Formats: sequence, C-alpha cells, structure tokens
Amino acid sequence: MKHSASVLALAMGLGWSGMAVAQEMKAEVIHWWTSGGESAAVKVFADQFQKAGGTWVDTAIAGGANARTAAINRTVGGTPPAMMQFNTGKQFDELVENGLLNDVEAVAAEQKWKDKIPPAILAATVRNGKMYAVPVNIHGQNWLFYNTDVLAKVGAQEPKSFDDLFPILDKVKAAGLIPLAFSGQKTWERNLFNAVMLGQGGAKLWLSVYGDKDPAAVKSAEFKNVAETYAKLRNYVDAGAPGRNWNDATALVIQGKAGFQIMGDWAKGEFIAAGKTAGKEYGCVVLSKAGGGYAMGGDVFAFPKTKDANTLKAQAVLEKVLLDPTTQIEFNNKKGSIPVRLDVDTSSMDVCAQKGAKMVADKNQQAPAQELLTPPAVTGAVEDVISSFWNTPGQSVETFQDKFAAALKSI
Repeated sequence: MKHSASVLALAMGLGWSGMAVAQEMKAEVIHWWTSGGESAAVKVFADQFQKAGGTWVDTAIAGGANARTAAINRTVGGTPPAMMQFNTGKQFDELVENGLLNDVEAVAAEQKWKDKIPPAILAATVRNGKMYAVPVNIHGQNWLFYNTDVLAKVGAQEPKSFDDLFPILDKVKAAGLIPLAFSGQKTWERNLFNAVMLGQGGAKLWLSVYGDKDPAAVKSAEFKNVAETYAKLRNYVDAGAPGRNWNDATALVIQGKAGFQIMGDWAKGEFIAAGKTAGKEYGCVVLSKAGGGYAMGGDVFAFPKTKDANTLKAQAVLEKVLLDPTTQIEFNNKKGSIPVRLDVDTSSMDVCAQKGAKMVADKNQQAPAQELLTPPAVTGAVEDVISSFWNTPGQSVETFQDKFAAALKSI
C-alpha cells in the first residue's frame, strides 16, 4: 500500500501533467489501411500524433466499404470515433447534411490550407462553404506498374500508350507468364476501365462522361474505342483473377510471375514494403494516347461531432498533424501517393512520385477521380455496369454503352 501511495504521489507531482495530456489526447481512428504498405503508412500518422502528446487507438477494418459502414453506423448511433477515413469525394455528404461532422475551418484558416491544395481536391472537402475533411494525399488511380526483369526477358521497352502495351502483353503471355496481374473485384474492374478511358479518350472525354454525364459522350466513337480496348484486356488476365485482392495481384508483379498491373499508386506501397526501388526492380507510367490525364483521387479524414472536450482537443491536434509538411513527405513515401500540399518539396521522393507531382502541377493533366464527380449511388451503378460487361464476354459494346448512359442518370 505504501508503495502504491508513493507511485501515485510521484505521478501527481512530477509526471501527472504528461499523463493527463496523453489521456486528454486519446483518439480512436477508424480506417481501412490493412495491407503491408498501408499499415506502414498509417503508422506515420500514429507516431506523429503520439509525438504531439496523444494516444492513437487504431481501429483498422479491412475493406473501404466495411470501414466506412462501421464508422458511419457508430457516428449515427452516438458512439463515434475521433477520426474516420473516407475516399476524397462525396462519401460523407449525408453526415454533413445531418449535422454529424465538425468542420475544420479554424485550423484550415490558421494553416492557410486553401492556398496549398489543388482546387479539385479542396472542392471535394467543402460543403456549404466550409471544409469538413482533411485530405492527406493525392493518389493517381491510373498507373501501369511493371517488373523490369520481365520486360528485359521479353525484350520490351516501357510502353507509352495502350496501343504500345498490347504487343508487349502478347510477348509476356508467350513467355509463360501472366501478362496483366488483375484483381477481379468490382472496384478494380471499374478502376481498370477508368484507366483505359483516360488513356484512350483523354481528360476531355473523362470530364464529358463523369463531369457532364453527357449521354452523347457515352455513345461516341471515342467511348466505343475505350470499351473495345477494355474488353480486349480480358485476354491477358489469368484464371485466378476473380475475387483476388489488389495487393495479391501486386505481389505477382513483385515476384516476377506477372509483367504488369494497372492500379492506383497505393500499389507502390507494396513494392516499397517489399524492398523494391522504383526505376530499378519496377517501373511506372501513366499510359496516354489523347492528352491523357492523372486520375486524382485520395483519402481524407473526417471528424465526428462530440461534446467531449478532450476528444475535441485531440481532433484539433490530429488535423494539424495530418498536413504537417514533414509528415506529408514521410507518410506519402510509405503510402505510394504524393503530398496533397503543392508547397511540399517532392525532390527527395522516388521517380514515380516525381512523375505524379509533375503531372498534378499541370492543370491540363488534373482529372478529378470519378468519386469526386459522381455521388456514391451513381458510382455504384456505373461499377455494376462495368463489372457486368467485364464478366460477360458476349455482351455487345452497344448494349454496354446504353447501360452505362442509363447508370449515369440513375438518380
């Protein structure tokens, strides 16, 4: 008892203030970053928050939809986390409409974020004139990654367009390897289609389809070419693709069992976690035929309303930690993305990140990701149409175009 009393006295005397700060700064964070590269990246945020005196409580839930559903249900039910992840876009609209999220205007004004974030990304966080989420990165969704040893084995150079890619895929297939490592899940079937649309149709077609939702653009010859190119890619995936996780597809490229993968630059985090270096063991390129474009997506964190003063303090500190310049570089180096702040020096980042940063710096190359342009209901409807087309080889392109145009007008 005397020993316990002594410990308590010491805590209350010399060390209590630090312990109190840690308790006050306790923050549960719900996110879906569970792969190797993702886990290494989110640990950067956790470590920086802890350096600021906080206690990070990690609630990682595999699968974006699963994590979002859990976070939203808890927020609606009155037991919200301190911070929760969404994709950059419209996924948190209903929470704002129902008054369940805190805005981040105070810290945004103090830190002058609105002068440092690309307009399309910034707009995706603003509702009714106020920022309601903190964007933490820019993910390019339409990268082609390849194993350099595989390309050397088949005597090929880096392709620049889909037209360049197909002859190389044939060579990889002839060598007995998987030409295109693929994750046969709806999200990635849509992601592949979108990469083809930007690569073959360019930013103009992209904005006409997803921005204007113009049925004439969907019925155009340019869109038909996109659909035909997409369908042609079916011939280069392996029988194990259906249901495969995206990071398992990345592993096939890392291991030299496959030549290519078309995926967002979060895949780069898997290469990094495996000890691979961009420009050496693997390469990266955004395929472009008609002006191309960089499909700018990413991740944001939102902050549920709470009456708990300690949680409010933790939220304010978290907001600053996420966009601290040093944290931005360290986090994005692990995640595979590029900093969302345009004032951050990216010269120390790998060659893929520098390519991405250069594209984002060119406003003509900035193509807001589909999630920034279409609400979740429309995105889901389009995804269903694309998945059906991919998995139904007998479906005509004309039927696909009709269904796609209808999906864009689904709400």
